[in-house]
Amino acid sequence: MDPQGKLVRIQKLGMLEAGSPSLSRAVLSQSPGRRASSSTTRPNVDASSQTPAAFRTLRWCMMLVMQLLKSAVRHAGSRPQCGVERLISSSSHHHRISASGRTHPSSCTDADHPKVLITGGLGQLGVGLAKLLRRRFGKNNVILSDIKKPPTDVYLNGPFIFSDILDYKNLREIVVNNNISWLVHYSAVLSAVGESNVALAKEVNITGLHNILDIATEHGLRVFVPSTIGAFGPSSPKDPTPDLCVQRPRTIYGVSKVHAELMGEYYHHRYGLDFRCLRYPGIISADSQPGGGTTDYAVQIFHAAVKTGCFECNLRSDTRLPMMYIDDCLRATLEILEAPADTLISRTYNINAMSFTPHSLTQEIQKVLPDLKVTYNVDPVRQAIADGWPMALEDSAARRDWGWKHEYDLPELVQTMLTHINTGNQVAQAY
Repeated sequence: MDPQGKLVRIQKLGMLEAGSPSLSRAVLSQSPGRRASSSTTRPNVDASSQTPAAFRTLRWCMMLVMQLLKSAVRHAGSRPQCGVERLISSSSHHHRISASGRTHPSSCTDADHPKVLITGGLGQLGVGLAKLLRRRFGKNNVILSDIKKPPTDVYLNGPFIFSDILDYKNLREIVVNNNISWLVHYSAVLSAVGESNVALAKEVNITGLHNILDIATEHGLRVFVPSTIGAFGPSSPKDPTPDLCVQRPRTIYGVSKVHAELMGEYYHHRYGLDFRCLRYPGIISADSQPGGGTTDYAVQIFHAAVKTGCFECNLRSDTRLPMMYIDDCLRATLEILEAPADTLISRTYNINAMSFTPHSLTQEIQKVLPDLKVTYNVDPVRQAIADGWPMALEDSAARRDWGWKHEYDLPELVQTMLTHINTGNQVAQAY
């Protein structure tokens, strides 16, 4: 019988004693110190002689109750703390609960990790960030989402769901049903594509952002929204560009990112939203295809160098822009997400790694692939965008406040990219 059942039985026996002397004597005859043989005849006694026996009975009952309570406390204290927490919140996690209070299949360690939703997860950064976060927080604690069907390998590597950031109700249901605590908002229309479809860029980059901020505020989420070198304009200082300066971008992409920075900081100061933002340089990755940005050439040139040995660049050879290898970018994102709130003097930070031109990048690749030939066919739209952007970002605040430090410079970038692309081609040829 469990401790609670024993307590109920004691209470019932106590009521019987109060209401029925005969039943009371029958029960008390079984208590310690009151046992008598069945042949023993009890003499009649007056009321005054029953008083010591009543006190002994009461003391015995109290001792028994105390023992049962101590047993119950020891039983409760033996349960892992995380199991108790999960028992309380089981309705939101939809986990099966065992008799010990533990939930399955999650472990105690899993319960201590954030539950992360990544919007726009099939873009250049989402899949890579999901891999990094899943290694740190567990496979099932990171959910990728997008409006497109994922490749099979992405679908098999962890949770993936459909999520349209323009559908407020759908997004809200996802956050509630999955007990989301961190939201990484990667959904965006990038610079070059945005200039060709301004209406779509406004809807996705501005209306979608408002949905994210409102839902994050309502449910107390930590939200990360990336910004970009595109948030600066022709009147901004260029070499280097500080965290705080005149911005005034001239693309809808840049305007929407300045809007995101300011709205996030407003929600932080007005409503207490835990908003965090990094201004990314151009991001270079061998694993994902470019998404329509002005710095795409810095990814395309590596693939062309390995496959054909020829590349046509759509920017001038002397166009110097800040760049970063994707591993540094993803690590910076994790670090800003995990940084204690009281260390963040700002809510939006520059991060920087290297700056180069198409010409200097070509020269570095030619040290490994000397036969690479590069020609230039300048796209006036992309060139105009690049001319308004910084040549380098000043990131001393990030290095001071939360310990940011890049690991890849241009030589390491070139070696790493060529190694990954060559390895990928060899695997593809094997099939």
